[in-house]
Amino acid sequence: MTQALRDNLSTDGFAPPPAGRREEQLMSETKARLKVGTDLTEGSIMKTLIVFAIPMILANLVQQLYNTVDLIVIGKFAGSAGTVGTGTGGELANFLTLIGMGFSGAGQVYIAQLAGAKQQEKVRRAIGTLLTLMISASVVLGVAGSLVTRPFLNLINTPAEAFEPAREYMIVTCLGMPFVFGYNAVCGILRGMGESKRPLEFVIVAAVVNVALDLLFVAVFKLGCFGTALATVLAQAASFFMALRFMYRSRVEMGFEFKAQNFKPYAEQTKVILRLGLLKAAQGALINVSMLYCSAQVNSFGLVAAAVNNIGNKITRFSNIVTTSVDTGAAAIIGQSLGAGKPERAKKTVYSALIIAMAITVINCVLALTIPRGIFRVFSDDPAVIEFGVTYMHISLITFVLAGFMGPYGAMITGDGNAVYGFIIGILDSVVLRIGISIVLAQVFDMGVLGYFYGIALGRVAPTIMSVAYFYSNRWRKRKLLSEG
Repeated sequence: MTQALRDNLSTDGFAPPPAGRREEQLMSETKARLKVGTDLTEGSIMKTLIVFAIPMILANLVQQLYNTVDLIVIGKFAGSAGTVGTGTGGELANFLTLIGMGFSGAGQVYIAQLAGAKQQEKVRRAIGTLLTLMISASVVLGVAGSLVTRPFLNLINTPAEAFEPAREYMIVTCLGMPFVFGYNAVCGILRGMGESKRPLEFVIVAAVVNVALDLLFVAVFKLGCFGTALATVLAQAASFFMALRFMYRSRVEMGFEFKAQNFKPYAEQTKVILRLGLLKAAQGALINVSMLYCSAQVNSFGLVAAAVNNIGNKITRFSNIVTTSVDTGAAAIIGQSLGAGKPERAKKTVYSALIIAMAITVINCVLALTIPRGIFRVFSDDPAVIEFGVTYMHISLITFVLAGFMGPYGAMITGDGNAVYGFIIGILDSVVLRIGISIVLAQVFDMGVLGYFYGIALGRVAPTIMSVAYFYSNRWRKRKLLSEG
């Protein structure tokens, strides 16, 4: 808030301006500079990227840690059936969450470009539109998801021992979708405005609540997968309400008042968010569907293979925390830079992200080669699962290397808002290659479950090449920005 506005609001002897004029003045004063968040278009790129990404890295690390606690607690107190029940039961929730992340990601890119262009009035409209669209969608999707649990679990060949625990987990997590969508919407808004520290605070609160309730519901009350799901949903609710509280307390600095008219979906903003969000959500959904297909095939090979797959997916997500966070941060910097008319800064941001990604890739590969048994032993005491996990970790080397390249170059596709190209990459990654290669290796070459593990890893080769090619083609320089209408 500027000194003039502070004086106007606080000086004795002067009546405050009328409500309409006060809101107009607030918007005018905040148009030139956003007080919540950081201007990502100035300063050292590497320093800006690291400072912006570190809170996201820590937030994702904490989130994965408390998700991992779910897996460890359920594995120790409910065995392999509980592990599979939680992993398999969470597949639909993950699918719905990816849809929500598609829209929150769209909102982040859009708001980043608007913030870079200093179009605060459009930022205000985008905030309200995004929140309304996502909360509304989450209610519909959550209820619908809770009603299709049995056919869904049958579709993915859930082992009989884990069927009911998985169903319990699925119903509870689906009904908790409004908290997940709402939290992701707020975080997308804040990160688009250059604020990455606050989401870390929200996640820490969620982690504390989740761990405490996990131990209470599962270890003490023996509620199994239902208890784990309930702990997760209550933790997500805590983080969402804390995020909303921050937005409300920062409404003046953000230029967004919590009034009914500000939450109506504006036509221009709805069009942009839906166009970008639907494609990003469809991309995420297709990737998830392909993973569900592969998981269903892996599950058909028995409980050990299913447990390795569930634990392996958790390890892979954990190992990608830094690169994923850096890629998200790079996309925000790219979005603001392009909105501010600084394409060279956007280009150099990709190079900075690539340097960090390569360093993390080396670390991941070394750990996968040297201590694979130790990593799997954290999640399971089953000797068969641990031994099979060694093979899984070696195959994951392919995933680590490809992700190290695809993420930084893909940040340009995300940052410039080219959802169509991203969607094409998503189809190629998921439907054409991941499933196609898996079927060929597993059935034609008779590799069995290993064929699916290799197929999942190798499916990213072509998408990685396409991401690199897009960056060096300079097509992103010629695109019309989202902030330009």
